[in-house]
Amino acid sequence: MEGVIDAPMRARLTGIGGYSRCVTEFVRVTDVLLPERVFFRLCPELMADGCTPVGTPVYVQLLGSDEQALAVNAKRAVQLGAKGVDLNFGCPAKTVNNSMGGSILLREPARVANLVRAVRDAVPAEIPVTAKIRLGYENSDSLADIVHGVHEAGASELAIHARTKFDGYKPPAFWDIVKPVIDNRTQRKTVINGEIWTVEDSAEAMRRSACGHIMLGRGALSAPDLAQRIHEDNTQRQPIAWSKLIDEVLDQFLCSDRQSPRHIGNRTKQWLAYLKRTYPEAAQLFQRIRTLHNAADIEAAFMTHKRKDIRCSSNFTVG
Repeated sequence: MEGVIDAPMRARLTGIGGYSRCVTEFVRVTDVLLPERVFFRLCPELMADGCTPVGTPVYVQLLGSDEQALAVNAKRAVQLGAKGVDLNFGCPAKTVNNSMGGSILLREPARVANLVRAVRDAVPAEIPVTAKIRLGYENSDSLADIVHGVHEAGASELAIHARTKFDGYKPPAFWDIVKPVIDNRTQRKTVINGEIWTVEDSAEAMRRSACGHIMLGRGALSAPDLAQRIHEDNTQRQPIAWSKLIDEVLDQFLCSDRQSPRHIGNRTKQWLAYLKRTYPEAAQLFQRIRTLHNAADIEAAFMTHKRKDIRCSSNFTVG
């Protein structure tokens, strides 16, 4: 979730509850050992024992295709305090794939396994090494080989986004395709991801995929307390009220988005685009800030939204 789930957002979501760990935005690895400042910029939690403020471990996510470079950068991340290393073989972005990163590597199952093994061998045995994949690049024909190779290479866990690169993010997610490649030995080490928007979706995804765990991405942004409700297996409790969540959105703007002068408002607008799925009020706020790029104007729009939109939506007439 590059560009949205940064450190302030990780702190916010894990503070609400329900997460056992989270991963950073990807650290792009080419053929060099990256300076420490890169890791601290994308994972400031390294300066706080590698955890969010509530103690949730943060894994540093690496994206690349050079075995030696991935290995030495994984080693550096751990030396700086990372609680784990996550390898990204799922990114479908064209610019990433064109430079041999992300999901394009799924065309070569053996190469994926070798990259996992190189990182696994480079870091201490007690440090988890996880990986995320899609069903495949053009199709899922090689999924069994990819999954087998990743597990045999020593991955602690494997997350599977149940779509191919070519599927992008178009619904549905094909959870059923995952089930044939899962066995009793790997079930508890395999995580399902994709189109999990509700507590019911999480149960159905696990049942149909036979995976033992859930990973949330866009679902976490659309309903920030979804992980907590999944953890409680609570299908009856309604999502956190917008009147409470709006303060979280404003605080996120002040903590994160406002710190990027060239891109004021962009991350907040992205988050609102996801929140619209659960909260109609998010669409109202999005319209108020859509064309704004000045921090003071955006803050004023938040205040107007709280004063007018939320108040109006809470008023009703009994006839």
